[in-house]
Amino acid sequence: MDGGEALIPITMFAGGFAMIFGIYYLKTRQNLAMIEKGMNPKEFANRPAPYKNLKWALLLIGAGVGLFLAYVLDNYVLYSSFKNIRYHDDGRNAPIYFALIAIGGGLGLFGSYKMEKKWWDENKS
Repeated sequence: MDGGEALIPITMFAGGFAMIFGIYYLKTRQNLAMIEKGMNPKEFANRPAPYKNLKWALLLIGAGVGLFLAYVLDNYVLYSSFKNIRYHDDGRNAPIYFALIAIGGGLGLFGSYKMEKKWWDENKS
């Protein structure tokens, strides 16, 4: 094993340790800052997350719709323009799948945000 090959596992373990230590350190600092301001950190740890399942549902529905739309575009819309020169699937349209999954998931999360904001505005007063 060369020096460069040995550096990869060492860097991975050091990075993992730094990440876990950093998360713990920042959480402790956040709790201390809350105590200094007279707040109880335990109150905020047990807050309910309204519409958590709605957020996940809309995210997955959006990703599924994006994947389906990418499939339809790849096999029916874009296929007709390449059918004379394309004899096998060479992965030319693969980025469409990733882009539309991300767009669909983002639209799902945006819809969830709008629904939550509307609910909070109605129940605030």
